[in-house]
Amino acid sequence: MAEAAQSRVQNAVKDFINNIDRSKLRRYERDMHLCAADCCSNTETSVEDVHRCVERCQAPTQRAQQYVQSELERFQDMLQRCVLSCQDEVKDKVGPNTPESERRKYVTEFETCAISCCDKNIAKLPGLADKVKAAFDSGAI
Repeated sequence: MAEAAQSRVQNAVKDFINNIDRSKLRRYERDMHLCAADCCSNTETSVEDVHRCVERCQAPTQRAQQYVQSELERFQDMLQRCVLSCQDEVKDKVGPNTPESERRKYVTEFETCAISCCDKNIAKLPGLADKVKAAFDSGAI
């Protein structure tokens, strides 16, 4: 059951990344490669100048990718904090003398809580995608 929730999170994150890539990042990638190709078209410039030119071309794409990565890390941190909160709640109930039957009940309680965390955070991804797209559209990236 927990594996299915983990799989749902992985698929939702993959869909999020593909959505942002197709709608925003690919344009940056395209522009970067076209710009870099232009850097190489001048046969009179030095190798150092070409490298500096290519690095300037790469900068917007790198900033955009770093922004998306930081938002994904924040999402994963929220999910992890939620699951750790579930774990803490169950740990407080289990002691060294807790019978096995109760331990199994607490494992189920933890899994239910963790699955709920997964589902709640998956539900946040569309809003995060809108936020990321808005940042791109506003020129903040």
